[in-house]
Amino acid sequence: MNVMRRSVLRSMGAGSALAAMLVTGLIRPIQAFAADWSKAAFEAKTVPDGMKAIGASGAAESKDVVITAPAIAENGAVVPISVVSNIPNTNSISIFVDKNPMPLAGSFEFANGALPDVAVRLKFSDTSVVRAVVMAGGKAYTSHKEVKVTAGGCGG
Repeated sequence: MNVMRRSVLRSMGAGSALAAMLVTGLIRPIQAFAADWSKAAFEAKTVPDGMKAIGASGAAESKDVVITAPAIAENGAVVPISVVSNIPNTNSISIFVDKNPMPLAGSFEFANGALPDVAVRLKFSDTSVVRAVVMAGGKAYTSHKEVKVTAGGCGG
């Protein structure tokens, strides 16, 4: 038995199957990645414009959207943020940093039954409000928290 030969043959078979699916159009990787990307939302210069672009204008404040973030971040380049939605049928969570040049920091979609929980590390240009926007059941909900970014890591 030649293990290397079997490994090469198995890889060639998998590659051929993938190539056949690409040629027949069964999978379209470029369209899959770009299908739901909202260029206008990520290029918006203000939070209201970004919220409008994702369809969340007039979002209601909700205590069921829980943001965990430090009150004081000594290093604005790496601020840990987590968002959990306790709202049933959550479809997406978007995170905005109000004073950043492009406020929409990330947008995450959830399939049916997925746990709507996101943890990221964001860059803050200055002391700012971090805002989470949750889309659930065709409605928009939001919550916010201020994060103070200290100059030079002095904690004051």
